[in-house]
Amino acid sequence: TILDTDDQIRLCKQIIKAADIDEKKWTGRYLASLIDGWKNKGLTPDKLNKNQSYQFAEGKGQALYKTYQDRLTVLNAADFGDLLLHNLTIFQKNPDVLAKYHAKFRYLLVDEYQDTNVCQYLWLRLLAQGSNNVCVVGDDDQSIYGWRGAEVDNILRFEKDFPGAKVIRLERNYRSTEHILAAASGLIASNQDRLGKTLWTDDNGGHKVTVTGVWDAPAEARIISTEIENWRSQGRRYSDVAILVRASRQMRSFEERFIQIGLPYKVIGGPRFFERQEIRDAHAYLRLLVSDTDDLAFERIVNTPKRGIGATSIQKLQRAARAMQISLESATREVVKTDEIRGKARSALRAFVMDLDRWRNRLGEIKHTDLAEQILDESGYTQMWRDNKDAKSAGRLENLKELIQAMGEFDTLAAYLEHISLVMDVDKGDGPREDEVSLMTLHSAKGLEFPLVFLPGWEEGMFPSQKSLDESGLAGLEEERRLAYVGITRAREKAKIYFAANRQVYGSWQSSLPSRFIDELPPAHVEAASDSGMQDSGAIADRVASNFSRSFSSAQDSRVSPGWQRFQKNKDQNFGRQPKDIEGHAVRRPAKGKTSNYKVGDRVFHQKFGYGDVLKTDGTKLTVGFDKAGEKKVLDGFVDRA
Repeated sequence: TILDTDDQIRLCKQIIKAADIDEKKWTGRYLASLIDGWKNKGLTPDKLNKNQSYQFAEGKGQALYKTYQDRLTVLNAADFGDLLLHNLTIFQKNPDVLAKYHAKFRYLLVDEYQDTNVCQYLWLRLLAQGSNNVCVVGDDDQSIYGWRGAEVDNILRFEKDFPGAKVIRLERNYRSTEHILAAASGLIASNQDRLGKTLWTDDNGGHKVTVTGVWDAPAEARIISTEIENWRSQGRRYSDVAILVRASRQMRSFEERFIQIGLPYKVIGGPRFFERQEIRDAHAYLRLLVSDTDDLAFERIVNTPKRGIGATSIQKLQRAARAMQISLESATREVVKTDEIRGKARSALRAFVMDLDRWRNRLGEIKHTDLAEQILDESGYTQMWRDNKDAKSAGRLENLKELIQAMGEFDTLAAYLEHISLVMDVDKGDGPREDEVSLMTLHSAKGLEFPLVFLPGWEEGMFPSQKSLDESGLAGLEEERRLAYVGITRAREKAKIYFAANRQVYGSWQSSLPSRFIDELPPAHVEAASDSGMQDSGAIADRVASNFSRSFSSAQDSRVSPGWQRFQKNKDQNFGRQPKDIEGHAVRRPAKGKTSNYKVGDRVFHQKFGYGDVLKTDGTKLTVGFDKAGEKKVLDGFVDRA
């Protein structure tokens, strides 16, 4: 039997419970993720070192991993990681079996070699011992999946591992113009860990890569939509155009703009922003807050996150609501007074309606964005995604922050919900269309190509991602640069880069610096531009142009952002190449009812109020003395350690 992800998590939960480990702090999903990462590295339980074992439950990782594998043996089962790991261990422990495969396979060909993990690499090494007839195809400059186990060193050391191998550089490019290739090549040349190559094309000249400074994210969406319409007016197709973002949360401003002006688009690699699970869940909380008769919203969130309210309890509520001809929420208030629903479910329902009453009492008393933050935190919803170690969970949390920002553009919660209702209604359309602009993340764009490519959000902290820099140091920076290289080389005719001078976060404006990658673009193949509607009348474009003439080494001294300072401090640390390796040491914030991990005197950063010191703690609520905003009460889920 091959276990799927849900089965793996379920088994890990059972093992954690049997070991009497705090299941809220050390989740089954996290253990399953760690085990999968260890298997990608070819590590059996006996090969884990002390540091790796300490990634889970203060050193119990190794023992739990062994218990997990023993349990799989009893069940006569394997997970997907075992499909590689078992083959590796079979070859290592049974030379006669390996010899049979040496005789069977005389030639080995591996495609996309830069995306292989350690276990795949070790497996290949063993298979290749028979004939040494190995051919691998790959591009080290396009290794962008380190976060899921890919190891770029596999391709970088190929010549050393297989002495005498002939290297054939496929340097002719049939996709992009001369300026696009030269700009991308100049950028990636800043990476130290690469084999190196010189791309060339017969399509000489073409359009230079443009870098445009805009005032903020809405201006970025406006100018890009205008450029797309100009492209369409020249007889070109919408489907020729792609917008490639670093993080999915950037899509929101583009989607709202495109819906507003009727520009057809599709999101590649995932749902549209307002159709994402976490956004729909958050909207359900807000809809129920303003309308206690919204049964669809009630059903969606009454057990999200899980409160112990099962399907049977919900069916009883529905029967009661139909019998009394009232809403589900009203029925709940009556049912919890009786014995129809007992035990944990009744207590959970009673607590849920009390939460609704408390939140409704705050309507009009505090800003609607602050109330939304409190609802998401006090309900345990944000904690649910923090505890979920799925690769998409961090993105979901970022999307929730983007949602709060979107709400800040409206005066009231009712105005925001009315806007969303109109947006969703307009967005229904007449079904799928063939001629649409493609909107996707840079990771989703690998292998694709478009005549016109827009690359927005090239700012420090956004791209390169601050999370990658903090977790993986210099290795993370180089992978981010490879991602930028992939983005530029998706363009066949035109590549257009944008950065914003300001980003609005939780209703407050924050200045941003252009990405260091902009400094690294070769001036001969790039031209600076400016949004004519910008408030600084082109000053940002002048700044971009002057940055082109400076090398990165001379420009770095001028970067004083907190993110840049953290990168300089941590870049030489041995973080390794896989962010999963250190996730076990990330700060875990408590769920509802727990004590905060912050203490009096801690230095914190809030997206809206800036930097400050913790003055008082009350559960998950903090009283913080902010440097500029003064004393404020905030929830610990919305601050980070400074």
